Amino acid sequence: MSLTTCRLTAASLTLAAALVGAAGAAPALASTLPLTSTARTSSTAPSPTSFVDLPTQPLPAAGRSQTFTVSYRNDTAADQTVAPQVLVESPDAGPFLTPSDIRLEQAGQDGTLTPVTVGSQTGTLFTDLTSAERTLHPGETLTQQYRITTTTPTATGTLHPRTALYN
Repeated sequence: MSLTTCRLTAASLTLAAALVGAAGAAPALASTLPLTSTARTSSTAPSPTSFVDLPTQPLPAAGRSQTFTVSYRNDTAADQTVAPQVLVESPDAGPFLTPSDIRLEQAGQDGTLTPVTVGSQTGTLFTDLTSAERTLHPGETLTQQYRITTTTPTATGTLHPRTALYN
């Protein structure tokens, strides 16, 4: 098992623990604003059942920005709860990224960019799933645009957007 796989597994387990209310894990999670459909509210949030990985790409050079989109279409006949998520993975050999190495923003429906806070676990930066959840009706598509800027000259890593599926 590669170091990247171990880090992703650890980050996923941390996210799952936070989602079911593990003490102390919730403050580490980032917040994003839901843009369409309805966000799920529950005292015990469910864990994702799977993820749809989108193509990865390297972080932009320091001081440069890159725009990307997390997209997923509900091709089923039933409502589906989903959440966009952005992972930024450190190189296997290090150094590990910290939240201050990047600036992540999401675009609202009017194109206005809003900062997104990221959490960090074992060298992987990640966005919060709980606040990003939304329900897609049959035939609807999740489309969330982001802009990432690398703020530290020595920061390198891989941008890994994905969609969490809950049912």
